[in-house]
Amino acid sequence: MNRFVKISSRLFAVSLIASLLLLIAACGGGTKETTGTGAASAGEPNAELPKEIRIGYQVSPNGELMAKALGLAEKKFPGVKISWLKFDSGRDVNTAIASGSIDFGLVGTPPGASGIAQGLPNQIYYIHDVIGESEALVVQEKSGIRSLQDLTGKTIATTFGSTSHFSLLSALKQANIDPGTIKIIDMQAPDLLAAWQRGDIDGAYTWQPVQSKLLAASGKVIINSKEVADQGAPTGEFGVVHNDFIAKYPNVVKQYIEVLDEGTKYYRDHPKEAAESLSKELGLTPEETLKAMNEITVLDASQQTDAKYMGTPEQPGAFGALLKATADFLVEQKSIKSAPDADVFQKAIRSDLYTK
Repeated sequence: MNRFVKISSRLFAVSLIASLLLLIAACGGGTKETTGTGAASAGEPNAELPKEIRIGYQVSPNGELMAKALGLAEKKFPGVKISWLKFDSGRDVNTAIASGSIDFGLVGTPPGASGIAQGLPNQIYYIHDVIGESEALVVQEKSGIRSLQDLTGKTIATTFGSTSHFSLLSALKQANIDPGTIKIIDMQAPDLLAAWQRGDIDGAYTWQPVQSKLLAASGKVIINSKEVADQGAPTGEFGVVHNDFIAKYPNVVKQYIEVLDEGTKYYRDHPKEAAESLSKELGLTPEETLKAMNEITVLDASQQTDAKYMGTPEQPGAFGALLKATADFLVEQKSIKSAPDADVFQKAIRSDLYTK
């Protein structure tokens, strides 16, 4: 069934995303930057190219991480400084976009919808993936948790404002469980493993590669995001580009879409080789990486204008409706004050980049 079309009229969303409002006021912190410069081209650099392209990425097993591992952006833009800035969550990417410290960023559907609702200076240019089993609620074997009903009184960690947080709360709503009966705490994904090892938490709803590390440390899955999506609360990851950058360099955005398309096709066509390369990025074995790759559905450029996703300028797809419903949900949870009309979300989707 179409996960982006099958959305309930009242999606259960992320509570406590109000922390994003505080974060947006300041520049993003806690990022790790790696830079690479393509081989210098003959003569002066193309005047239509920026001197630097700043890409805010997350360690997610998708086509963008594949492009980074293969150095495809550096090959596409010789003579341009390519700066890869690592972020641990979409809320931090929102902060960086708000401060103007990145040109491209990757966010999940809840923080992305929140950003649009709050007027962040960005537009959507690419849907990277549909999240499936790659995000899940993993619990300690010794916790005694065997189902969602066993979560009462337990301590569960997740990253507030993320797709994982959204899916956790959605799963609880679908099971008619009051989240107030569970101690849900905010942790960035890299911190979850340490908390798990110390015994500070009974479980965590999180994504790869941390999910695999929890499973390797006596963890087991109670529910995953594919199951939650099948019940009406789909999630995904998409790319945003700063308004100033796309206004000045629209052709560069189109060329970066070509980079992502190349990375995604390599990811699909050469899974073993892709797993070898991505294992270094994810900190997993090639076998664990291949499993993580199979738990997420990556999209290439040709799929972006499908009716299930962006659609076209003349015939908008289902993605704008998903973002609107997600934002309405955030309002219901009092995470954001208001959600704009559906056309605001649709106008943020740059499906025109795919028309000739």
